[in-house]
Amino acid sequence: MPGKHQHFQEPEVGCCGKYFLFGFNIIFWVLGALFLAIGLWAWGEKGVLSNISALTDLGGLDPVWLFVVVGGVMSVLGFAGCIGALRENTFLLKFFSVFLGLIFFLELATGILAFVFKDWIRDQLNLFINNNVKAYRDDIDLQNLIDFAQEYWSCCGARGPNDWNLNIYFNCTDLNPSRERCGVPFSCCVRDPAEDVLNTQCGYDVRLKLELEQQGSIHTKGCVGQFEKWLQDNLIVVAGVFVGIALLQIFGICLAQNLVSDIKAVKANWIKHDDGYKLLK
Repeated sequence: MPGKHQHFQEPEVGCCGKYFLFGFNIIFWVLGALFLAIGLWAWGEKGVLSNISALTDLGGLDPVWLFVVVGGVMSVLGFAGCIGALRENTFLLKFFSVFLGLIFFLELATGILAFVFKDWIRDQLNLFINNNVKAYRDDIDLQNLIDFAQEYWSCCGARGPNDWNLNIYFNCTDLNPSRERCGVPFSCCVRDPAEDVLNTQCGYDVRLKLELEQQGSIHTKGCVGQFEKWLQDNLIVVAGVFVGIALLQIFGICLAQNLVSDIKAVKANWIKHDDGYKLLK
């Protein structure tokens, strides 16, 4: 109609999505940097940074690896998402989306494979725990991790206390001069609630007793079975945590992709206006 003008809203980058993605990722970035710093500090304290070959000398898992790997991944993702959102950099935002998508599909594939190949996973878990049992005294962080697991799940060894025969300090061979011979770590012991001071020698010579006698002193169930029981008892909580993490990842990917679309639309609009300006000239 004459005298009336139609107004078209030009595309713009959504501020809410942009700054939400920026804020979320800056927290992620700081946490990742903190994890990484803790891991590197722990390696420095153990002399690993001055002797890199020490990483391969340990027969079991060095728990510090978890801090370094998780911290490194979180730092990279946090940096890409934070700077990509703040600077409206489509390359970093696409990198963030693809990297997060890969992690999501790896988690999904791992969950499906763990469900389908339960027996194989159980065997691998047994093997993994036994390898760490062998290296129990080789690394203080690994030792603390095993002690925590055995105390938390009220278990001893992968399948039972006799798995500690794999460790050179606890095996029952006649050639073993260790005072811990035929024993188990204190974390296998059944704690007496009346004890105020932890008895770290409670597991000495305990495997020289009959199995029925052992049950009063130590936990005789294996950690693999106890871990499976714990999973079954806490299935809803564990599933809820994984679903929550998955939804956060999907939300992050969608937010980043939406921001990329907004940025591309704004750039296309600039090019259109620039071409129109050139035609007017």
